[in-house]
Amino acid sequence: MGKGRFEAFSDGVIAIIITILVLELKVPEADDLHGLRETLPHFLAYVLSFIYVGIYWNNHHHMLHATNRVSGGALWANLHLLFWLSLVPFVTGWMGEHHHAAVPTAAYGVVLLMAAVSWTILQTTLTRQRDHNAALARAINRDFKGKLSLGLYLAAIPLAYVETWASIAIYIGVALIWLVPDRRIERALSEHHDAQGH
Repeated sequence: MGKGRFEAFSDGVIAIIITILVLELKVPEADDLHGLRETLPHFLAYVLSFIYVGIYWNNHHHMLHATNRVSGGALWANLHLLFWLSLVPFVTGWMGEHHHAAVPTAAYGVVLLMAAVSWTILQTTLTRQRDHNAALARAINRDFKGKLSLGLYLAAIPLAYVETWASIAIYIGVALIWLVPDRRIERALSEHHDAQGH
């Protein structure tokens, strides 16, 4: 089946997630810098989560650009990904409200871990259709950054019970890893087009 509705629905859900994220930001009660400083943990949690959702949206766009067909399994795998992303505003607010607490920090990591797992499932489901999605299969052949991210999340979750800031530093580190542009899909598409003589 085609990918138009698949992409449109995903874009809509991600846009709603970002909207909810910003609506969760609390306006300072005081009208001075002290009041603004009290909202800083919420704001920093929002920035981190906005970056994560943006990374997923960006990579989702690139992945679908290299995808010609989607299966019923891919639709469910995509819903699985969107489910975990939809929990990002909840854990963001919880971590922002209790920024020194272990459980909200670990819960944030669990949501990031499960989003990464569901992303891997979606990629695997799409690349199984090699006849239609050969460029994507070539592009994500080894996926070192994906595997590294999963390992870092698995380390950060229990670390939250020892030192929350170390756990948050890992979350920031993973985001920075993915902020570096990943050209694998663009290269694979270019090679695919060259091979076809386009």
